[in-house]
Amino acid sequence: MDMVSESVNDEFSIAAKPGKYLIFFLDKELYGIEIMLVQEIIGIMQVTRVPKTPDYMRGVINLRGKVIPLIDIRIKFGLEKKEDAKKTCIIVVQINIKGENSTIGIIVDEVSEVINISRENIQPPPSVGMTVDTSIITGLGKTDENVIMLLDVNSIFNKDDFVSLREQG
Repeated sequence: MDMVSESVNDEFSIAAKPGKYLIFFLDKELYGIEIMLVQEIIGIMQVTRVPKTPDYMRGVINLRGKVIPLIDIRIKFGLEKKEDAKKTCIIVVQINIKGENSTIGIIVDEVSEVINISRENIQPPPSVGMTVDTSIITGLGKTDENVIMLLDVNSIFNKDDFVSLREQG
């Protein structure tokens, strides 16, 4: 039995890699993104709304002369819409969909910290009981006090999202 569970964890660890993760809040839940995908973290800034885009695409921002699509990840995940607060910020990330790299901004409630998650502290996501589509969760990171949903940023967006992002960017 131990060999089977070790094999499952070894296979699974390919999806959720041990290493450094940027941890952030949506509602009261903790999420993590591999730090290597994070370009920078900025405060909320002037957003230009783009007509005929999905609700979760808040618009675009001008980040030092580069136009970047801005995604309200709460809405994308089907959570309740929330007004921006003092701690609301934008995580600028690099995504790769269908071989094309894009820079996008993800609006989160609050950035917490960067932590190192070891292989033994990563488990597979549950298959039921989650409010988020578990196909975007590569694993669950455990700390002494918390469980962190580790996200695959590239899987958050589908082909239609990519078309919309290309049109905005």
